[in-house]
Amino acid sequence: MANNIETSFQAAKDSGKINGAVICATNSNGDFVYNKAIGERTLLSGEKRPQRLDDVLFLASATKLVTSIAALQCVEDGLLTLDGDLSSIAPELSIKEVIKGFAEDDKTPILEPAKRPITLKMLLTHSAGTAYDFLAPLVGKWRQQFSPRTIDQRKSVEELLIYPLSHQPGAGWTYGHGPDWAGRIVERVTGYTLGDYVLRRILAPLGSKDAQFYPVTRENLRVRLVDLNPDDPNGQGRAVLGEQGDLNLYGKGDFGGHGLFMPGSDYVKILHSLLANDGKLLKTDSVEDMFKDHLTPESTEGHQAVLAGPWGALFRMGVNPDAKISYGLGGLLTLEDIDGFYGSNTLSWGGGATLIWFIDRKNDLCGIAAIQARLPLDIPAITELKQVFQKDIYRKYSAWKEQSKE
Repeated sequence: MANNIETSFQAAKDSGKINGAVICATNSNGDFVYNKAIGERTLLSGEKRPQRLDDVLFLASATKLVTSIAALQCVEDGLLTLDGDLSSIAPELSIKEVIKGFAEDDKTPILEPAKRPITLKMLLTHSAGTAYDFLAPLVGKWRQQFSPRTIDQRKSVEELLIYPLSHQPGAGWTYGHGPDWAGRIVERVTGYTLGDYVLRRILAPLGSKDAQFYPVTRENLRVRLVDLNPDDPNGQGRAVLGEQGDLNLYGKGDFGGHGLFMPGSDYVKILHSLLANDGKLLKTDSVEDMFKDHLTPESTEGHQAVLAGPWGALFRMGVNPDAKISYGLGGLLTLEDIDGFYGSNTLSWGGGATLIWFIDRKNDLCGIAAIQARLPLDIPAITELKQVFQKDIYRKYSAWKEQSKE
């Protein structure tokens, strides 16, 4: 596979590995802009249409950055604090216990009380212990036994996420439902649904309005919804989460960890606002705080253990295993320059298997690549395409800067 975006993505489309992609990148001044829509999407009728920059994407875990911004706005408004006890706002969190194993009968869970309150910072950095059940075996076993899921009985955040904690709050790192809880907390302190809040406080200041949490019911969005096709008639994002991806089908209400749909051309406006630190979304100090390492020594140890484990490659976001990385408020944080692309203190994350975003303030560049994959997913091909995007967008930006000097 060639190492530039145009050739690599077109070759992947021609060989049937993907349907297309939406790629957007810019610098803080907005004078460098790379926007590209590749390939085509298929309607429910079977009709094919060219991919467009304003096609509506399933963001999956890229939703987490948007929820983090909403939570930090609530901190700025005096409604929340990063390190305060959330018990009065979310009593469901205060009663959670930590699962340590199962008794000899293999059915009775062994639980211990939480030693400290869960905080908003823990939720945003995945250090609270509110794990995805498929990433924490003991939590997964507990859920299957005590909280079976059915799509005919959709549940809210507090009804669905009754699982015990995977580790003591602040004393480990397990990727999970922290942003789902953070989004629900935003709803409780503001009185808005998370979807309405995002439209009012995050998209409107950027001149945007095209976003909705699952299910997408606005017709002006559904006609542009990439995942509403014969392979995914419910528009649930199967080609982003994988063929078995059904996370959206179990939830009722707005889930701040995975449920948002939005065009890539609007998502990059969010990235740009944080890159430029323009004050449209957050105050200067809040933006600075996002790009700091927020893991405690105990959480750092847990994070490093996860990175060294079987899921490590996914959670490194294309960064090599030897690089020093941690977690900021809303994404992975590089702690040093990464040869060929990210500078130190770059914030990045992704969505499902097919989407990746980054904000590199040192090198003054941000971007998003959303690959429109085919089912079944060709994970190696998709991983390579994301890496092509990461490297080539920096080459293109460097070439543009050199040309601008002439």
